[in-house]
Amino acid sequence: MVMAANKSKALKQFGIVFLAVIVINLISNFFFKRFDLTQDKRYTLSETTLNIIKTVDSPLYIDVYLEGNFPPEFKRLQNETKQLLEEFSAYNSNIVFQFKNPIEKEEMRVEVMKQFYERGMQPLSITVEDKGKQSQEVVFPWAQATYGEKFSKVSLLKNLMGASTEEKVISSVQHLEFGFAEAINKISKDKQKKIAVIKGNGELHDAFIADFVKSVRESYYIGTFTLDSVAKQPNQSLEALKKYDLAIIAKPTEAFTEAEKQVLDQFVVNGGKTLWLVDAVSADMDSMYNETGTILAHQRELNLTDMFFKYGIRMNPLLIKDEQATPIKIASGNQGSETQLQEYFWKFSPFIYPSSTNPIVKNMEGIKYEFASPIELLKNDLKKTVLLSSSEYSKPIGTPTPISLDMVTEETTPEEYEGKGLLPVAVLLEGKFKSAYQNRVLPFSDNTFQAVGKDNKMIVISDGDVIKNQLDKGTPLELGFDKWTNQLYGNKEFLMNCVNYLLDDNGLINIRSKDVDLPLLNKEEVYKNYTLAQMVTVGLPIVILAIFGFLFTFLRKRKYSR
Repeated sequence: MVMAANKSKALKQFGIVFLAVIVINLISNFFFKRFDLTQDKRYTLSETTLNIIKTVDSPLYIDVYLEGNFPPEFKRLQNETKQLLEEFSAYNSNIVFQFKNPIEKEEMRVEVMKQFYERGMQPLSITVEDKGKQSQEVVFPWAQATYGEKFSKVSLLKNLMGASTEEKVISSVQHLEFGFAEAINKISKDKQKKIAVIKGNGELHDAFIADFVKSVRESYYIGTFTLDSVAKQPNQSLEALKKYDLAIIAKPTEAFTEAEKQVLDQFVVNGGKTLWLVDAVSADMDSMYNETGTILAHQRELNLTDMFFKYGIRMNPLLIKDEQATPIKIASGNQGSETQLQEYFWKFSPFIYPSSTNPIVKNMEGIKYEFASPIELLKNDLKKTVLLSSSEYSKPIGTPTPISLDMVTEETTPEEYEGKGLLPVAVLLEGKFKSAYQNRVLPFSDNTFQAVGKDNKMIVISDGDVIKNQLDKGTPLELGFDKWTNQLYGNKEFLMNCVNYLLDDNGLINIRSKDVDLPLLNKEEVYKNYTLAQMVTVGLPIVILAIFGFLFTFLRKRKYSR
């Protein structure tokens, strides 16, 4: 009787638990909640990301190519990517992701790698150590999001020069949410904003901004706007320019007329965003490769001084000489029929490593400048944020001055740079812009003229070459890639962030401000405490198990010995 009662009671309890599980599952279908227990809340998606995800109303497929045999650092990147995408899918089931090994079939290796190169997704060769044996493996730290006929690539690994793989992974995890959110936003929404590339004053040829234009075109409408018509039809030119949301002025070499300046000024005052890439000094590397290897660097007169002064900055006609420089290759002689090239650091080509916490440049790889000038900040009502500065060991050089390739062998001391460095080379201006022609005679009559505008943004970069891509047999290379040294700099990412910040209404760029704390493994401490770690991880569980077994046996004997 007692056994039957106990059995009935057990079945009743089981039935209650079973029903409770069913009820909880039913409730969970209507009430959804995930808990992020990480200290830095790395899996808690921002409001901006959630709003982007919600707009996906049909299947969006994400292929992640982080699969295969690779070191633990990449395993960590793989796991962090998987965790994040699981959050995406949890909030919207239309987002489907999978991890793929692109070269699972060894016989397809060459063909697959060729396809990835054509899509701008360069693989990475790494060394894998297994049981004392080293082997070379190819990793594809990329993902591709596809939505209908649209697709966008996502870079999963940051290219931080001089950084360890662990450091690169941590920096990459910082930007995972932004990378995927940006890609989804790009392919799931129609283009709306329009960008004008200003021409007519000796700006860079189309071939030298081709990669930038190609990248921008994925998210925005972009077209050429020539200021030549301003001379005859200034009012019509101004009205036409006002239809654009952003104007990009890329390395002008000819002076602007007052009428052209008024058009650009009123575009700014009326709310148009501007990205200026301006050389205050006339100097470029192409001119240096002559018989003497020397050029005379001198001030480039663009007739923009008064306008920039009104906006609160001054482009000083000086050159920055920086010990933190990028390399160039110079012919050092011939070996047989081949010219021998030797690598030197070129101090007039600063390697600008961002230190600002502004989302445009936060945790970003270094940017290559070439003959940069310092930007002086002036007092006015506009908010000014220095995005990029030269290193502590840099100084301004007055012009006109001869610049020679022989300078690569110059020896300097830290004292030469004391108190002269940290010169601004990219500045963000925000606020209500006042017209440069306020209380002045207008170059042309304009009934719509405004002296003070509404809240606006502007970015000024003191080097036009930041946007310039190299050519290989006439074919544009990726912006930021130096074919002579095979180095890839962060120029494209920086400029794309600038454009996104200036045109971003939903705060997508602010996701870059998110901090992710991934502590690095201290290998020295691990080695020092190796024996203790073994005891804790191996010995302690055995001891606990032995104690538990002893107590269980003891109590069992005591119970049944009565």
